[in-house]
Amino acid sequence: MGYTLSVRSFASFGGIRGVVLGLGGLDAAPASVLLDEMTNVFLILTTLAYLLSFGLYAHYLYSGRELTGRFGTLLLALGVVAHYFALLERSRGSHTVPYHDLYGSMSLFGWLLALTYLGLELYHRQRSVGAFVVPFILVFFLAAHLAPADRLAPPPARGPAFAFHVTLSILAYAAFALSFVVSLIFLAEARHLRNRKLGTVVWRLPSLELLDRMSRSSVLVGLISITIGTILGFIWVDRLTGQYSFYDPKYVITLFVLLLYAVYFWLARSATWRGARASKLCIFNFVIVVLSFTVVNLYLSHSHRYF
Repeated sequence: MGYTLSVRSFASFGGIRGVVLGLGGLDAAPASVLLDEMTNVFLILTTLAYLLSFGLYAHYLYSGRELTGRFGTLLLALGVVAHYFALLERSRGSHTVPYHDLYGSMSLFGWLLALTYLGLELYHRQRSVGAFVVPFILVFFLAAHLAPADRLAPPPARGPAFAFHVTLSILAYAAFALSFVVSLIFLAEARHLRNRKLGTVVWRLPSLELLDRMSRSSVLVGLISITIGTILGFIWVDRLTGQYSFYDPKYVITLFVLLLYAVYFWLARSATWRGARASKLCIFNFVIVVLSFTVVNLYLSHSHRYF
């Protein structure tokens, strides 16, 4: 969704002040050239970090060498840092927040997906899933930063409540995407175990019980984020228009998604639904999330274009 929150506000929100736009003594042309060069540097650094991280995670999956897995995690963390600066430079280049256009939202989604996965990996101390998650992060990053910027004029929006509303909403989508990937791995591993196809990769994967817990943890992050983000969204609409509005289709689909994942989180803890049934429900829920992020945002909603 495109909005006119200033670059300075985003930099302050992230803890980093504008550098290129605040350089004294430089005219517009050199500053623009320097900005492009810095953008290219962070683009290359982020791509290399994610590619190397994927290679190390894949090698760890086949070899089981702990040192290789640790280097994969380290490079993913470095990629997250470089990705943040790539987002910041993109913001400066377009003089707005990174989710001003569709591609900026895609990049922010990839960054939050990487950040959520790192937290999940550290919490559960399990790196075997990294080889399946990092390719999605890399695809979203490259698709966003190699595509031209969308120059659609955004509606007016500003302020910390709005910034947190958008960030938490996209964080929720990223957490749900991670649970989707983990659920796919669960079903694939369960099928291989059922057919007794116990290759090297299957032995390296987390146990089915751990995959189930990882999926629930990711969904819990998503539920908390989407709940707070939706509340902040209603607060922002009230401040902008002076009244609460419930007529946007995005509100309906968001509340429906929240309900679906709350049901999943409750059922996944029961003995009847735990395991394959819960994983299938999680996959179905994410299909609704994709519809919300695409069809509803682009064609039905009037105020939610990109998140």
